Amino acid sequence: MIRRGLNALYDSAAVLAALCLLAILVVISAQVVARWAGIPFNGSSEYAGYFMASASFLAFAHALNRGAHIRVGLLLNALGARRFWGELGCLIVASAAASFLAWYAVKLVYWSFRLKDVSQGQDMTPLWIAQAPMAVGAVILALCVIDNLVSLVVSGRDNIREDSVEQSHAE
Repeated sequence: MIRRGLNALYDSAAVLAALCLLAILVVISAQVVARWAGIPFNGSSEYAGYFMASASFLAFAHALNRGAHIRVGLLLNALGARRFWGELGCLIVASAAASFLAWYAVKLVYWSFRLKDVSQGQDMTPLWIAQAPMAVGAVILALCVIDNLVSLVVSGRDNIREDSVEQSHAE
């Protein structure tokens, strides 16, 4: 039940990332039309950037479990029977790094909200709104890496599916 819930969380974040990519398309298309019509569209570049950061961070956990992140697969395969220890070391370091990132991303949103920080462009968007999806994605990534660490320790196997290139080299 917990596994299904976590996988649903990772998949939901990926869907939100895809929606952010669609939002980038809409913003850029609207910017093009506005230029043709001679209508100013202030902040369009900033909004596209906000959606790009949101899409990236929201997709990290899903990509990790799909084996889409660059990993040290060649080194891990070379470890042979000691691969478990290599995976364990990698996941411990990744858990610490992802937790550090998540902590400071949430802290950034908090302080941007508290200080009423706004973007420097003409749009004057409150920065906490633009930063919140990034922080949510960072927290989900930290949860995903810790989830993989716990799975590895408990069952001897993480939840990361190796991509087809790594699988063909392992055989």
